[in-house]
Amino acid sequence: MFENLTERLSQTLKSITGKAHLSEENIQETLREVRKALLEADVALPVVKDFVESVKQRAIGQEVSQSLSPGQQFIKIVQDELIHVMGDANQGLSFKTQPPAVILMAGLQGAGKTTSVAKLSRFLKEKQKKKVMVVSADVYRPAAIKQLETLASEVGALFFPSDAAQKPVDIAVAAISEAKKRFADVLIIDTAGRLHIDEALMGEIRDLHAVAKPIETLFVIDAMIGQDAVNTAQAFNEALPLTGVILTKADGDARGGAALSVRHVTGKPIKFIGVGEKTDALEPFHPDRIASRILGMGDVLTLIEEAEEKLDKKKAEKLAKKIKKGKSFDFEDLRDQLQQMKNMGGVAGLLDKLPGVGAGLNQMMQQDETQKQFARMEAIINSMTPEERRKPDLLNGSRKRRITQGSGTQLQDLNRLVKQQKQMSKMMKKMSKKGGMANMLRGMGGNMPGGGFPGGGLPPGGMPPGGGFG
Repeated sequence: MFENLTERLSQTLKSITGKAHLSEENIQETLREVRKALLEADVALPVVKDFVESVKQRAIGQEVSQSLSPGQQFIKIVQDELIHVMGDANQGLSFKTQPPAVILMAGLQGAGKTTSVAKLSRFLKEKQKKKVMVVSADVYRPAAIKQLETLASEVGALFFPSDAAQKPVDIAVAAISEAKKRFADVLIIDTAGRLHIDEALMGEIRDLHAVAKPIETLFVIDAMIGQDAVNTAQAFNEALPLTGVILTKADGDARGGAALSVRHVTGKPIKFIGVGEKTDALEPFHPDRIASRILGMGDVLTLIEEAEEKLDKKKAEKLAKKIKKGKSFDFEDLRDQLQQMKNMGGVAGLLDKLPGVGAGLNQMMQQDETQKQFARMEAIINSMTPEERRKPDLLNGSRKRRITQGSGTQLQDLNRLVKQQKQMSKMMKKMSKKGGMANMLRGMGGNMPGGGFPGGGLPPGGMPPGGGFG
């Protein structure tokens, strides 16, 4: 997300970095480019106008602090205003009510409401230790009820059954009663969407809201609909007392205009952002971290949080001890690192949050070919015997032929993987002796073709053994 905007703003803001002072004259061209970049990113025109005017007012005549150059000061102003447009700080869900706390999900058909119900259930269950029940009031799509039942089972949430013959209001009343009996902390109600906004939809959801009395009414919106997000957001905001927004499919939108527009239009905070199809692909929305990503500064805080949650610490510690004892980094270790990187959102997910990584490189890493190369690497390792994975030196000609046939790959793919395993092993040894990360990075730059692993970029795992960040 935001790749196009990041690339444009990075180029634009370079032009101001060498200025001795900030004036209306020397920031005019930069502001014009910022305006164009935001419009091309599908940010709503009223939002762009207000944003550019706020930056201009703060930048003209701004006294430069001792630690910053004028250019850095200007970028700091742009960053502050981006944060302000998106909501200043993350706002969590409110549970200040007699259980069950009812959450009503609203939005157009196809926005990702049902999937978001499952993601939110998992988030509340795992991160906030809540007992969650879900129910579908979408009586127009029986498949939606079945889908929610399947997803509820997957994430470990209670499911209250409903069917197409019932009225949505009756479903909500019965679900609330059952949630109380089963001592659920939270009840999430999935509602019907339409392909477009109509009065029947709005009337139905207003009735649901009146009966359910939700503590949170969340508007689910597809990040990829761009400018249409504004009209949809306005219509729902007028019909319902929204408390927040969930922005879905953010990983599929390179522009990111909806994230910068919807808060300004509704006046309601973006509380969560969906960044993938899996049920764990939901992040709390932190405006400061997103602004940092937009300006190419990365998002190390989120990366650290993900590492804490998703990396297998036991495996990482075991690998660190193994390397310290002088044992080599084998194919079993390489496969573990590939799987851990997958858990962290793949190469593209890592690069998106690392400071100083250009949008162009990030887009390159997201190309299908890169993902295929990593899948091939794993397939080759899986085709080896346990002994071959532990002892790479056993790989002779006949063994290599058997492995490539079993994995459906070519001999050059296997030879490349063997070479990379040896390079990783050397790096790990350097890291365990002296210099740590610095030596590993030097090794990467000098030894890897194109500065990294297949397609360019980080070594599998993207971080030193132990899963740490320095």
